[in-house]
Amino acid sequence: MSAVAAAEPAPRRPALRARPWWPWLRKGFWLAFFALLGYLLVSQARTIAWDEVAQTLRELPLPVLLAAGGLAFASHLLYSTFDLLGRRAVGHRLPAPKVMLVTFISYAFNLNMGALVGGVASRYRLYGRLGLDEMQVTRVMAVSMVTNWLGYLLLGGLAFALFPLALPAEWDISDAVLQIAGSLLAAVALGYVAACAFSRKRSLSLRGHTFTLPSGRTALLQLAMSCLNWSLIAGTIFVLLQGQVDYVTVLTVLLLAAVAGVVTHVPAGLGVLEAVFVALLGTQLAPAQLIGTLLAYRALYYLAPLALAVLCFLFLEIRHKAPSRNA
Repeated sequence: MSAVAAAEPAPRRPALRARPWWPWLRKGFWLAFFALLGYLLVSQARTIAWDEVAQTLRELPLPVLLAAGGLAFASHLLYSTFDLLGRRAVGHRLPAPKVMLVTFISYAFNLNMGALVGGVASRYRLYGRLGLDEMQVTRVMAVSMVTNWLGYLLLGGLAFALFPLALPAEWDISDAVLQIAGSLLAAVALGYVAACAFSRKRSLSLRGHTFTLPSGRTALLQLAMSCLNWSLIAGTIFVLLQGQVDYVTVLTVLLLAAVAGVVTHVPAGLGVLEAVFVALLGTQLAPAQLIGTLLAYRALYYLAPLALAVLCFLFLEIRHKAPSRNA
């Protein structure tokens, strides 16, 4: 039985005739991907007020900056192990360091460019180069997605239900609604773990694929890994704020920011994260201080890993092409 939720591949279809235009189309797609990657890197760098980031970083004590950087590093390192659960479910034999490197690159791309362009496309390309087929990659991604959002459901549910914040009036969301939503989120997370531990029916067939529940122990591991990762992300911001806002509030605001784009309009010129923090904490701290701190957080958690991920991605691309040139 599979150790984590996974889907068994459907029978393979007969191979289609070779299409001479397909290699050119594929190369064109990845050339466009690299062009988009470069454009996004440059455009994102231009949108950041680097003078504010520099000023904020200069004002941050070195121990605070090192501690925040350490928490950000720990979060990325932890997330890079999520695909190891998928490796166990799929049963492929790629070495753990290679799996973690692919996951790190994909996570950094996902944070900065979105799931479709970043996390999905890069995973298919990198894992494909390592010998996995599309179905295997899809199953690995599914496991990581379940792991990531399982912790969000529990932490967000508990935070919204037990520590509701005073929301802006224009959001049109009452405390009762937020508490009910929080209770439902937590119930879904706990229900998943309970189903994995006690359900007699271990698989579900959907559109030709069989989804197998993991063991209860594995589900608890998924939950623990995800909760810890979200806690490390919130800890990074908390440390940069130097204790001016309590940790539970920072965590709750961060989790609200993850869904804020669905329930409210974001002011022009601000990212979702910055807008939510300013809206909810602007009475406790000066908006300029909040934005400067969050820009520093983005530099540590988003841009620094992205720069490293781009270098790793290019290194893997060059190394992959080298043998074919020497053949």
